[in-house]
Amino acid sequence: MNAFRIGVIGLGQRIAHVLAAMKEVGWPLDVAGYADPSPVGLSILADADIEPGAVYRDEAALLKDGPFDLVMIGTPNHLHFEHLHAAFEAGFPIFSEKPIVRTMDESFALARTLAARGAPALFIGLVMRSMPIVREVIARVDAGELGALISMDATEHLHPEHGAYLARNWRRREAWGGSFMLDKVCHDFDIFGRLAGSRAARVASFGGRRIFHAERGEPRRTYEDGSPAYALRDAGWSAANDAFQSDMDLADHQTALVEYAGGLTVAFHSNSHVSLQERRWYIAGTDGTLIADLVRNKLMIRPALDRRKPERIDYANRTADSHNGADQAMAVDLLDALEGRKAFPVTPFDSLEAGLTVMAIDQAMAQGQVVDCAPMWAQYDTARQGATATHAPAP
Repeated sequence: MNAFRIGVIGLGQRIAHVLAAMKEVGWPLDVAGYADPSPVGLSILADADIEPGAVYRDEAALLKDGPFDLVMIGTPNHLHFEHLHAAFEAGFPIFSEKPIVRTMDESFALARTLAARGAPALFIGLVMRSMPIVREVIARVDAGELGALISMDATEHLHPEHGAYLARNWRRREAWGGSFMLDKVCHDFDIFGRLAGSRAARVASFGGRRIFHAERGEPRRTYEDGSPAYALRDAGWSAANDAFQSDMDLADHQTALVEYAGGLTVAFHSNSHVSLQERRWYIAGTDGTLIADLVRNKLMIRPALDRRKPERIDYANRTADSHNGADQAMAVDLLDALEGRKAFPVTPFDSLEAGLTVMAIDQAMAQGQVVDCAPMWAQYDTARQGATATHAPAP
């Protein structure tokens, strides 16, 4: 099998982990080179014994040195829109990290671009679509085992080290990352929309920054055994030194209420500083109930009128990042898609719609009111039909 010639725009930590997973599942890799003035993912590639290839001045120089079998975009979120369009013009297949773009205006503009170009080979790293446990959840819902979905409770609770990483990493700034919810849980809202079979109709949200901030006072900096806290992870590009003294301008905890057009209601609770880590979906339908514990990689399901013990599935394969084998599964999905064996499990439009849902949630939090999503979806659908833009995307 010939090696896939790969060019990387933005050799960050996440894209380096994806490349390592690709090698792990047997991709024949040839990383031709990368464009990144601060390639913090180099050590991850070295640990995976992957040569990073040539260093290019910028993305234009890299793309000019094609052809590439795949261009991988791992830059901070605020650069995705620019780099996607550069890769579109070059004409090579693209893998981009999530979220696909950072703002509503960028979302509408990208929808217009996708409509004008047709369906490019564009794959977005919504890695949860590839998790075996998530595939099982979707399959059980699609098979009708829960009946009509009525309500759902979902959580994303991060260990203090993970929260502190976000408070020091570039994701701490809205101008670079978008929002805490957009970067961290667009995965979840992609799945929720898929399960609901409809778009968000109304959203409300509450939250703010009450954990990682200077006015909190001097927090404890060690664990009970004396080991240091809040600084165990390399915070990467443009990092801040201290999670509590950084220039973070995003929420560090947030709750959201979402009513989907099909009737499903979702309550989502996120927090970036908990001692009992959790990422869990509790899905209640007319005919059954399902709990997916995505940290412990366990699923439980039982029909509504059944007194026997619930069915339990333990997927094991737990990893420190709670992806639990999803990176490797996504790498297989990506190879299958490039080689024409099956479609990638998530489309660019799925990614856009998940992102827009979260952006509406953030808008509701900022405005302190329930947001009707109908005008947003009308503008998005107009963009998908290829209508001329009324204004340029926000920077």
